[in-house]
Amino acid sequence: MKKSILLITIILCSGAAFNAAAQMSKKEEKEWKKRIKKLQPAQYKQLLDENKSLKGQVTSLKTEVNNVDDRVAEKDQQIAAYQQQVGDLKEELAQAQTQLKAQNVASANTGGSIDENKGVVFKVQLGAFREKDLRQYDNSPNFSAEGADDLRKYTIGVFRDYYQADKFKKYLREMGVKDAWVVSYKDGRRVPMKEVLESVGKK
Repeated sequence: MKKSILLITIILCSGAAFNAAAQMSKKEEKEWKKRIKKLQPAQYKQLLDENKSLKGQVTSLKTEVNNVDDRVAEKDQQIAAYQQQVGDLKEELAQAQTQLKAQNVASANTGGSIDENKGVVFKVQLGAFREKDLRQYDNSPNFSAEGADDLRKYTIGVFRDYYQADKFKKYLREMGVKDAWVVSYKDGRRVPMKEVLESVGKK
């Protein structure tokens, strides 16, 4: 039992004892010499072998820790790069959404970005009037007039989506324009609403 305790004590302290031998007092040095003399050669050799093995394991573990630290640092760099990419993409998305919203507003409300001569568009007709010429007020891309002098039709707004045009029509009616209704155009030519809705439905 005493030998076992002594063996464990020597294993735990051998590294420190060998490294700190120069700092030992004379009394401590004598004591350790006595303990070493009591060891059998085989025990002493075993201690040295175990000490060497432990030092090798410590070196191996230090190398592994350094490798892990390197991998962690590399992962941190990758994460930082991905976070930067995500931030850039979010910024691009926000800009694209803002631009799209502005385009939709322009298309739905002003008609300024819609080419009326291409594809299907919808307008809201305010009414058809005889002997009333409002062309002098036609200074907006939203407002247009068509027809002969004896019966001139006036429209407002340009929409690609029928439901947006219909919603605008309802607003106008609530404002008192009771004769407001949605009319349709295809490639710049006025066509019946049924024809347009059927062609849109087939696509």
